Amino acid sequence: MIATRLNPLATARCAVLVAVLLAFDVPNAAGVCTDPPASGVIWIGCDKHNADLRGAVLDHAVLTHSHLAGANLAGADLTGSDLNFSQLNAAHLEGARLSSATLVGADLRQASLIGALLDGVRLDRALLEEAILDHAHLNGASLYDARAHKVRLPEAELNGAILDQSDLRDANFVGASLRKASLIQSQLEGAQLCHANLEKARFDRARLSGADLTGANLSGASLAGADLTGTHLEGAQLDNTIWSDHHRCKPGDVSTCQ
Repeated sequence: MIATRLNPLATARCAVLVAVLLAFDVPNAAGVCTDPPASGVIWIGCDKHNADLRGAVLDHAVLTHSHLAGANLAGADLTGSDLNFSQLNAAHLEGARLSSATLVGADLRQASLIGALLDGVRLDRALLEEAILDHAHLNGASLYDARAHKVRLPEAELNGAILDQSDLRDANFVGASLRKASLIQSQLEGAQLCHANLEKARFDRARLSGADLTGANLSGASLAGADLTGTHLEGAQLDNTIWSDHHRCKPGDVSTCQ
């Protein structure tokens, strides 16, 4: 029998690699997508489209680049989960909990998030065209540079939210609360903001041409440099509002800035 001589350096490297894998409990890459739903589960790049995950516990899960289009996640707990660049178009997320989750660059086109809890969520550069977020909670959320043409947010809460430079054309914010929200340089042409609470919100250099702000509360808000061509402001409260020409409206102003 011919004895095989092992290279001491190769043996040492192999031992170190095994030790690292055991120390960090690295999951089997081939089986990770078959793991059942659980808190902290790792489904990176997994195909879960049209999956029935109603009420699933997926808090602090890692779902980056996952394919969840059409999936039913109604009532699911996704608190603190990483959903960056995931596909959630046409997914059902009614009543789901997504507070403090990250969905940077995620695709949520035509997804239903009615009544979902999204406080503190990150949706920067996310695709939200025609998404349905009626009565959703997005207080303190970040939607910087989001693509949200025709998004529905009636009666939603977006207090302190950041929507700077977002595409919100024809968006529905009827009766929504955006107190102290920031919409600097956002596109809001044709948006419906009637009876919305926009107190102390910032619309600096925003495009509001043709938008409907009938009966909205703009007290203390800033419209500095905003395009107000054809904007409807009948019955809007403009108490101490900063107008597009940078002058401050008088206390008690309604519909017209004096």
